Amino acid sequence: MSVWVFNSNGVITTQNASKRKALVHLPTGQVVSSYSSLEQILRELGWERYYEGESDLYQFHKHSSIDLISLPRDFSRFSSVYMYDIVIKNPNIFHVRDV
Repeated sequence: MSVWVFNSNGVITTQNASKRKALVHLPTGQVVSSYSSLEQILRELGWERYYEGESDLYQFHKHSSIDLISLPRDFSRFSSVYMYDIVIKNPNIFHVRDV
């Protein structure tokens, strides 16, 4: 991702502003480094695997909610968009941090 910067002379420059993100489990301070560790945490929070959805996604749902968490099967594609979705659906449990 590039950021456009306007300096006092009006010259436009770009800088690489992309930073890698990590999903952090706040109660333990641990970075989520695999789907198996994430699934274990989500199960403890009442989330269950949902098998009726898209085959190219891992999905989780809660019986007490209409929320659905959908994640790409390939963990290398687990980006900040998915991380923030998890944070919003699990307040005070997860945090997204720059690495």
